[in-house]
Amino acid sequence: MADEAGGTLSVEREDKHAGSGTNAAQSEREKLEIHLLLEGIYSASGFDFRNYARSSLRRRIYHRMQLDGLLTVTSLLEKALHEPGYLDLLVNDFSIKVTEMFRDPSFFRLFRQRVVPELRRYPEIRIWHAGCATGEEAYSMAILLQEEGLLERTKLYGTDMNEQVVRSAREGRFPLKRMQAYTKNYLQAGGAGEFSSYYSTNHEYALFDPSIKANITFAQHNLATDRSFNEFHVILCRNVLIYFDAVLQRRSHGLFYDSLAPEGFIGLGHMETMAAAYKAKYEEWIPPGHLYRKK
Repeated sequence: MADEAGGTLSVEREDKHAGSGTNAAQSEREKLEIHLLLEGIYSASGFDFRNYARSSLRRRIYHRMQLDGLLTVTSLLEKALHEPGYLDLLVNDFSIKVTEMFRDPSFFRLFRQRVVPELRRYPEIRIWHAGCATGEEAYSMAILLQEEGLLERTKLYGTDMNEQVVRSAREGRFPLKRMQAYTKNYLQAGGAGEFSSYYSTNHEYALFDPSIKANITFAQHNLATDRSFNEFHVILCRNVLIYFDAVLQRRSHGLFYDSLAPEGFIGLGHMETMAAAYKAKYEEWIPPGHLYRKK
């Protein structure tokens, strides 16, 4: 009996050890496949996802595989290289498109209270929304500045790596069903008027007034590969850096620092903080870590 028990335990241990080795091998193979996929996308398109957070990318990769009935990550690369339009589909999948108007209303309320008075002393104001997605936050800022009497002397730039969402942002057209939530955000953000006065509607969309759109320029820009294109008094890159690894976060912070005017402001998302290498170069303006002023 003892020998049988001992033999059984030995087999169980071997099975577990084999399973562990199999899982480790699968994990390493998956890492290699994802690495090759991202290198292939970069080589074929110039879009660089190599320093995006792997956990987020992995979810998007496996979601696409499930939708298309694919069994391996490598099959995604094969389709991207050989099937017309599939590479664009993957780039769109990997792009960050989560946004809403007056997102995190307390940030916009504090911006109105603490930053707008500082901006009044500039004859011309330049604001960059980096990673703007479909443009909701850029339109939110335009409305805020309109109410503060600053929009006419402000140039707002909304950029994103995804040309498809940039085109959507230029339209200033958002689903009507979202307006109730956006109105609530607007009021909580300290909105001073009637939110509905800034747009007209049809049966499906809210169409923002040309006076709000006039001072916003939307363009393609990739934080992973592109350089600074102007000097700004405010840079907002909120809830974007959380999708980057430490290397790309440092690159982005370097780009933002080089792009900010002296005493300029940079706003981050509520889950984001200033890179350690740049903390000494800023004064925390709106704690905890939501907005900093360049020293």
